[in-house]
Amino acid sequence: MATSLEDLATELASAFGERTRRLPAVRGELTVEVSPADLIAVATTLRDAPQFRFEVLADLSGIDYLTYGREEWQTQRATGTGFSRGVKALERAAPAPASEEGVDGTRRFAVVYHLLSITHNRRLRLRVHCEPGEPPLIDSIVEVWPGANWYEREAFDLFGILFRGHPDLRRLLTDYGFVGHPFRKDFPLSGHVEVRYDPEKKRVVYQPVSIEPRVLVPKVIRADHRYDPALTGAPPGAVAAVVTPAAAPATAPVAAAGKPNA
Repeated sequence: MATSLEDLATELASAFGERTRRLPAVRGELTVEVSPADLIAVATTLRDAPQFRFEVLADLSGIDYLTYGREEWQTQRATGTGFSRGVKALERAAPAPASEEGVDGTRRFAVVYHLLSITHNRRLRLRVHCEPGEPPLIDSIVEVWPGANWYEREAFDLFGILFRGHPDLRRLLTDYGFVGHPFRKDFPLSGHVEVRYDPEKKRVVYQPVSIEPRVLVPKVIRADHRYDPALTGAPPGAVAAVVTPAAAPATAPVAAAGKPNA
């Protein structure tokens, strides 16, 4: 029985070989990727094999990798020049391979499964990219974990991912007649239509959205460094005291409070 992430990774590699690919760990969690063709077989083994026993599907979510690596990304600190500063900082920190998700447009949508083993008290994240094309297609795992039923309906509703073999695949959260899938990266933030009450017709009517679309990409992305000793003039290693508004001098310059860049 695996007792650590490395032990579990070794067990997975031994059981599945090249059918699974380990992805970089995030916050001490283990993530493996599986091809769409192997999803059902791998999921069934993860549920039933004594060394795994992932009895519970804790969560399932869709992912849209459109514009992955080509838009603004949140980084630890802001860089000083140009648009897509976050992208350049990300590339300097960890250059992405040319075939990474979303870059070539062939692996835009994926589904992530969060698995829990009650028997062994451990978790595993499983990622599967949908088959290329529109709409994105992937096998349903309802027969493996029945609790996936509504999770898959949610992913279908919000991302437009079709789950082959789902017993009742229909929208779950959006309204009747809703057009599009609101969690896709190319879906407008203001939507396509809006509703209002028509006093003449005495009912709610749909009409084209009247909100002017606008880009909400922040120009500067950074943490709050207002009390960083390097900015406050405190000795290196010292923790700057937080000055409350009531105690701050009335004539204190704005720059001392860490005015954000324009």
